[in-house]
Amino acid sequence: MIDLYYWTTPNGHKITLCLEEMGLPYQVHRVELGKGEQFRDEFLAISPNNKIPAIVDRHPVDGGNPIPVFESGAILIYLAEKTGTFLPTEVRKRFDVIQWLMWQMGGLGPMAGQNHHFAGYTVEKIQYAIDRYVNETNRLYGVLNHRLADREYVCGDYSIADMAIYPWIVPYERQSQKIEDFLHLKRWFETIRSRPATIRAYAVAKTVNPTNAPTVNEESRKILFGQVARR
Repeated sequence: MIDLYYWTTPNGHKITLCLEEMGLPYQVHRVELGKGEQFRDEFLAISPNNKIPAIVDRHPVDGGNPIPVFESGAILIYLAEKTGTFLPTEVRKRFDVIQWLMWQMGGLGPMAGQNHHFAGYTVEKIQYAIDRYVNETNRLYGVLNHRLADREYVCGDYSIADMAIYPWIVPYERQSQKIEDFLHLKRWFETIRSRPATIRAYAVAKTVNPTNAPTVNEESRKILFGQVARR
């Protein structure tokens, strides 16, 4: 059994999508970010960076004590290695997947996240910041579109790289992007959206957070964006 500490963000969706694809049994533990539940001591013991998602594998392959894992990219690699699926063992194909996973972790996720922040969450709208992150998101969409021009999925076969990237494309309208401008990406997006595991994963999200709407008020804004070093 996998304990999944989760909220309905793109990074959270990566892991439900992965678990559903792999057919692993899991139990969802809600971590409602706007209420500050990510700062509770019991969660910090699993995820010291106070971010979701995180997992605890109660039955690791080595038969030892439960293994906690935080950071969504690390979780995807862990689960792929646990099951022997969605991450090739041959070195060239393996690092093709890993490098595109890192592209999402270091590029698409942070840039689209800042896009969401400055366009949607800030009280004071700073046009330079909005333009900066909308444009960079657009550039990254172009990189992905070019990559998908001659292959069905990002690395040929469906992999954890696709699982990492897809949830960050789902809110393309919030990111001020027109998916119709990226024909190869659009085809890839619609293919993944129709996969049974994707449908199941997003159904889980609706049971956890039925509105799936980013609700930020003055109190939650302080919780989400006002943290400094904990002493």
